[in-house]
Amino acid sequence: MRGIVREIFVPHSHDAADSVDDALEASAVGIRAVKISLVVLGVTAILQVLVVVASGSVALAADTIHNFSDALTAVPLWIAFALGRRAATRRYTYGFGRAEDLAGLFVVAMIALSALIAGYEAVRRLLAPVPIEHLGWVALAGVIGFLGNEAVALYRIRVGRQIGSAALIADGLHARTDGFTSLAVLLGAAGVALGFPVADPIIGLLITVAILAVLRTAARDVLRRLMDAVEPGLVTAAERALAAEPGVQGVRSLRMRWIGHRLHADVELDVAPTITLADAHRVAHEAEHTLTHVVPKLNTAVVHAYPAHAGSA
Repeated sequence: MRGIVREIFVPHSHDAADSVDDALEASAVGIRAVKISLVVLGVTAILQVLVVVASGSVALAADTIHNFSDALTAVPLWIAFALGRRAATRRYTYGFGRAEDLAGLFVVAMIALSALIAGYEAVRRLLAPVPIEHLGWVALAGVIGFLGNEAVALYRIRVGRQIGSAALIADGLHARTDGFTSLAVLLGAAGVALGFPVADPIIGLLITVAILAVLRTAARDVLRRLMDAVEPGLVTAAERALAAEPGVQGVRSLRMRWIGHRLHADVELDVAPTITLADAHRVAHEAEHTLTHVVPKLNTAVVHAYPAHAGSA
């Protein structure tokens, strides 16, 4: 149970067996994930609209509008994936992958807004209780909202892992917060039906805490990308592979950074000072080839070969 809860709030995986390593293919997979999730969320919102029409509940109408607006937060991510497929220019020499990280910041801001709204509503209803009408319809809307948003959350997080996109994972977590909100509606309605009207705001406060936990995870991952953080295990694996390369006497330095959902590496190697320039170039080229196979999602690597025991050029 602890593992399940941790996976919900801190989704993470070191498994690269099903990863998508080609840059253009990964962007296409990301765009497809955004499109499919938008359709699912659109269907979810339409079903909630039908419930609103049947029940005549103004509160449910407001919640449905909120779900529609939240579904549109995927649009900036769609744009970012599309931009990321553009070729580098003389101004943007590393390409446009950073647009994905900026979209991730927008998603984090939306999760924070969801937490703020959920907390405000819970406190307001705790201080000034509001009677809940149409309990059956409210519960049905909660079930629809939770199932639709959680399905999208699982899908976005899974695809985000496959292509290495922190922003898409954050957007999946955003869908999960909306699912939590719908779950609060369902549990609150159940509490009121059982004769505990204060259950609605109390559950709202608990859901706010859950959203804050999700916000912490999403903000951490997106901000780490913006600060060029990578998994230390990737650095260790890369250093070991490079050190084992024929002709390499030592790894002078290794730096890696994420640009969108692709990794870039800069490497300085020590080689024998007596080998020819052509041989040094061959060692560097083979080291680059090895690196791209050892490190998942590594798109480019710049490898420099230096004479061993010589100062940096």
